[in-house]
Amino acid sequence: MLTQAITGWNEQSVHDVMLHAIPDLRAFAISLSGKVDRADDLVQETLLRAMANISSFQPGTNMSAWLTTILHNLFVSDYRKRRYEVQDTDGLHFDSLIVPPEQHSRLEFDEFRGALASLPPDYREALLLVGACGFSYKEAAAICETAVGTIKSRVNRARTHLSILLGRQLDPARAPMHAQALSA
Repeated sequence: MLTQAITGWNEQSVHDVMLHAIPDLRAFAISLSGKVDRADDLVQETLLRAMANISSFQPGTNMSAWLTTILHNLFVSDYRKRRYEVQDTDGLHFDSLIVPPEQHSRLEFDEFRGALASLPPDYREALLLVGACGFSYKEAAAICETAVGTIKSRVNRARTHLSILLGRQLDPARAPMHAQALSA
């Protein structure tokens, strides 16, 4: 039983914290996998593993970060298994399923999703953890098992690449030197 695993917590509070984290976990999983059904599977597997290993959670720490770390590790493990699978290599089937959006905001969102998807996975992950999920640089670094400075650099480079890909103007005072080289 969960209450025996975590001293000072009752089973209901553990469940409440886990339930509260589901929307953020799902958003992060969708951004990583790009597929809603795969994201839902990742979240479900994350929660199952968290409940099975609740004794390894340290009370007083950020459960949301712990759950996100589990989700991240599941995604990476699955990615390593699937990276050699090839489906619809020429993209003809995918192209046949595309229906042009009717709203301008939808076009902009699709453009953003495409630009986000084209970022290197490390940049995209760091940007989503800090920008979309609201984790601090320190928490994101712990989730990604890397240095805080590395996360800051990846977030900065991801923002720069997105600005260039989306044709947005960067503030020259804030733009790093490599951004000027990329846009030239």
